[in-house]
Amino acid sequence: MAKPKVIVNLYPVMPAEDRADRERKRPLGRNREIYQQVLHETFDIVRELDEMGLWGISTIEHHAHSEGYELGPNPGVLNAWWASQVKNAHLGALGYVMATRDPIRVAEETAILSHMTQGRSFVGLSRGYQSRWMHTLGQHVNAVATVSDGSDDDARNRKIFEERVRMLIECWTQDSVSTKQSHYEIPYPHDTGVVGYPARDSIFAAGAPGEIDADGSIQRLCVVPKPYSEPHPLLFAPMSGSAASIPFLAHNGIRPVYFTPLKTLVEFAHLYVEEGKKKGIDYAYGERQTIARWVHLGDKQTFRDKLRRYDEEMYYQHYSTFSPNMFRSDNVEEDIDGMIGSGIFTGGTVQELKDQWCKIYEELPAEYITLVWHYAQCPKEVMLEELNVFLTEVVPQLDAPSSDGRIVHAMAS
Repeated sequence: MAKPKVIVNLYPVMPAEDRADRERKRPLGRNREIYQQVLHETFDIVRELDEMGLWGISTIEHHAHSEGYELGPNPGVLNAWWASQVKNAHLGALGYVMATRDPIRVAEETAILSHMTQGRSFVGLSRGYQSRWMHTLGQHVNAVATVSDGSDDDARNRKIFEERVRMLIECWTQDSVSTKQSHYEIPYPHDTGVVGYPARDSIFAAGAPGEIDADGSIQRLCVVPKPYSEPHPLLFAPMSGSAASIPFLAHNGIRPVYFTPLKTLVEFAHLYVEEGKKKGIDYAYGERQTIARWVHLGDKQTFRDKLRRYDEEMYYQHYSTFSPNMFRSDNVEEDIDGMIGSGIFTGGTVQELKDQWCKIYEELPAEYITLVWHYAQCPKEVMLEELNVFLTEVVPQLDAPSSDGRIVHAMAS
């Protein structure tokens, strides 16, 4: 057994004194002075996170958050910027919303990051649930944001996601790619290829074998560069409550990142092991599993005060509106009770935090832990202090399996 690998998921939440202050400053997401300050402070934060021995640092993809909640419009650019300062930690995104993304562009962008970090990178892939921006950025395939409810929209979203993840893996691992999916063709048009390419003689002699045919038509595409990591960067998939996602993730060795209560997480982790066995993969219980949680320290009142100041607004105004299973009340104190009761927000005194996480790991010894602070609504100093306590006091108490050095090749079905 090894110690769990800790990832901090970092993205700017534009700070405001309270909801009324946020409304006075509308649209806070376009305040260039505040964004300039919090963005450049992340540069300092990632250096400190790296020095603290963190396994990974991630960001997100979300667009058009005029309220200033989740400013993560370009994870690749942010990862590349951070890579200039990080020497040991892995960098990545949790994650690229694939229904709105071109799989070739994701393959290229993340392969460059793989080289920039010499293999210390990972790629998160998500289905997407925020219609405000997904419907616009995904209009070329009529992408629909959806909750996991088994509806036709849910099935369509899942189909696009799985198709594009398979194509992404092919772009990384094959010297040339040819595929015709329901929403994307490589090359296009696939039936004829790209006819009459002027530089056909050069490609025929020096390009990838089979890339061009004898008539000078492009029949396959060679996606460059090849990632530094073999066979490709580590894959993660942020998710909440859909058991239907687990088979695809387990069959491909993709690491689910659970923003769910512990009971659901345990059920999904067992299902992951069962699905692996169907494909001849003997996963250890907890291997590749990732628990996502928020953490705050303090006595009972201090813990509640931090949740109220740094997290409750996001919970009430944003998270809970997307999930009918989340407790939501117009009363702030009742909201905080619901947040604590969910188990997703952990904390209290150091001893209480240790007890909570030891209990979690009795149920599920997850290989990874993803921690979230709503920086910069939560100040840098608070975040780093609480993380340091978690790394020095909590993590040493926990044991988890490791998938290091173990390659699971894509066998998607």
